[in-house]
Formats: sequence, C-alpha cells, structure tokens
Amino acid sequence: MTLAERWLRRPQNIWFRRALFQVHLWTGIGLGLYILAISISGSAIVFRNNLYRSLSPGPKLVPITGAPLTHDELKRAVQSTHPGYVVSYIFPGKKVNQEVEVWMRSGTRQKQRFFNPYTGADLGPAVPAGIRVLAWLGDLHINLLAGKTGRVVNGIGAILVTLLCLTGAVIWWPGIESWRRSLTVNRRANWKRLNWDLHSATGAWLFLFVFMWAITGIVLVFPQPYQALIGRFTPINQPFRRGGPMAIGDQMLRWPAWVHFGNRWGWGVEALWVILGLVPVLLFVTGAIMWWNRVLSPALKRSTLEPVSTLARLTPS
Repeated sequence: MTLAERWLRRPQNIWFRRALFQVHLWTGIGLGLYILAISISGSAIVFRNNLYRSLSPGPKLVPITGAPLTHDELKRAVQSTHPGYVVSYIFPGKKVNQEVEVWMRSGTRQKQRFFNPYTGADLGPAVPAGIRVLAWLGDLHINLLAGKTGRVVNGIGAILVTLLCLTGAVIWWPGIESWRRSLTVNRRANWKRLNWDLHSATGAWLFLFVFMWAITGIVLVFPQPYQALIGRFTPINQPFRRGGPMAIGDQMLRWPAWVHFGNRWGWGVEALWVILGLVPVLLFVTGAIMWWNRVLSPALKRSTLEPVSTLARLTPS
C-alpha cells in the first residue's frame, strides 16, 4: 500500500500524522491561557461600539452660582479632594452650566473625573465603570495589557493558533471510510468518546472561522506584508471625500479588521461573532480533557504504581 493509499484509508499509522498530533497537542496545551483570554475578551468587545454610545454619560448640568472658579482655584479644590494627585488637564464644558472634566495623575495611577466649575465639588467619574471594563477588555484582546510588546506577543500567539488550526485539520482526517462519522457527535457514547467527538466535529465544522480569526489577527498585528501585497495590485491611502466611496485598495486594507471583529454588517453578524468567538474555548477545554486522559492520567497511575512494585521487590518473601 502506497503512502497516498495509507493516508486515504488508514492515516492513523503514518508517522508524520503522529508527529503532527504531538505538535497539535502540546501547542494547544501551551496556548491554553492565551486562547481563553483572547476568545473571551474578543466575544465581550464585539458590541463595544454600541455599548460605548449607550454607556457614555450625557453632559452634567450644574446650577450657576456666581462666577466660576479660576484655573488655580479649581486645581486647589481638586487636590484637596484627591490628595497626592497632580492635575494634568482641565477641560471646561461647552456651556456655562456644564461640568468640567479634570484629568489627574499620581505616579502611574490616573483619574478622570467631573467637577462643578462653581463650587469645585466632585461630581463623579468622567468614564463610567462599564466603559472602563470594556476598555480593559479591549486592551487585553489587542495588547494583552502590555502595550506594543503585548501586541507583538499577540501576533506571535495568532501565528501559533494558525499552526494549531492547520495541524488540527491534518490530524482530523480519519480515513475515507469514517470521515462522515467524524463530523457528528454520538451522544450515546461514553464520556471520553463524547468529548473526542465534540472536539473533532466542532473543529471540523467551524475550522474556517477559527482560521480566519487567527489569520486576520496576524495581519492586524503585522500589517506591512499585507499592505505591500495590496499595494502591488491597487492604489492605497487614497484621499477620501465624505459621502463618497472609499477606494478599493483602502477597503481591502480595512477588511481584516471588519472580518475579525464582525462589526461591519449589523447586530446579526455581531451576535453570531459573540457566540462563535467562544468556540476556541470549547476546543481548548475538550482538548485539555483529552490530554488528561491520554497523558496525565496514565502518568499519574504509573507514578503511584512504581513505588508499590519497587517495595514488593525489596520485601523478602
């Protein structure tokens, strides 16, 4: 039987497939926390543009009571309320009866709060808690909370997820006689087989979505090769007139972000992206269970049996 025939009918016995299985297994285990963080934060921020608009507070109006405080008087009022902080910026309201936004800093800590321009009273945070949570999740998803360095690490993680997808696609192939069965989940099987079916079938049916997120994640972190490729075929960075069509090249430059976040085609696609964005979490959990069954559990059993067998050999009869 030739190698092609073996791959077509019994791929499980091919050494290359077994090697890829090990690559897939250990890459998936190594990326576990990264996959959890990226998937959950990605699903959480799909609707962030709409949520920002709904959570953004309107202007806070204050009663006009005499003359407003001077710049220095307002700074003193702020610092008396928040000792240890230094005022960085003061943004006056657009109207005379509107709050003042103050940015302040103490070391690496920052605050943005509203103040009454007439009394210096603290009116609360300028950024609501919901928006701060969304911003934190966005920073986690894009920069891993570590700025430019985190973004580069994120790009490397996307490359490894791409490798995970490709190796998973190769080792999924069960042979021509049973490939249809690998697309289904046998709910009557024992829990180990059920877990395997869930991992295999989910990965097969939703492969293109996970692969798309990985590839677009790479492009968003390392855009230069993609920009150069598009620039070879169509002009990019063309002037844009408000109300006019965007140049084809510039549209193509934006497609990775549109597809990655799903925020170009309305709430229906966004809702679908929220659900499908959690698929990598399911794949990781089912994969980790298989790892436990195949690797950790047998190793633990061997480690507990070896001392017993050693003691039996040393004990005189």
